[in-house]
Amino acid sequence: MKLILPLVIAAVLASPVGAQQTGDPDGEQLFFSMDEVDLNQFKWKKRPVVVFAESELDPAFVDQMRLLEARPEELIARDVVVITDTEPEPLSDLRRKLRPRNFMLVIINKEGTVNVRKPFPWDVREISRSIDKMPIRKREIRDQKEQAASQRGPS
Repeated sequence: MKLILPLVIAAVLASPVGAQQTGDPDGEQLFFSMDEVDLNQFKWKKRPVVVFAESELDPAFVDQMRLLEARPEELIARDVVVITDTEPEPLSDLRRKLRPRNFMLVIINKEGTVNVRKPFPWDVREISRSIDKMPIRKREIRDQKEQAASQRGPS
């Protein structure tokens, strides 16, 4: 049994994270590795959720990725992109900027500033609640409600 778990984890992680298109009906990519992106490309467009670990086999990283992959539709609805960095050496630009220690989850708002840092995995529900408290997200929700009301017409 002890030998099976590492093999299962390795098999799950064998597919490149950057190639995953999990759940996005528009075909936009949801998961990226740190070497595929520059945070500036998401400014005012997306909310990066950055997951740092010292290895792809870090249990906290494995748990976090499992939680994120379980509910991609909620992330997509909030304009989230997930960026992973499991290579501590050499230091990536993300690591220089955000300075993680071991495992760390970082939520960045559309303005490009860090909103939340967590040293342990967070469920998509917790991430969603944190995002829904952001001023731009509140405005997006309000605009969606107004648009839906105007499409229904006067009651």
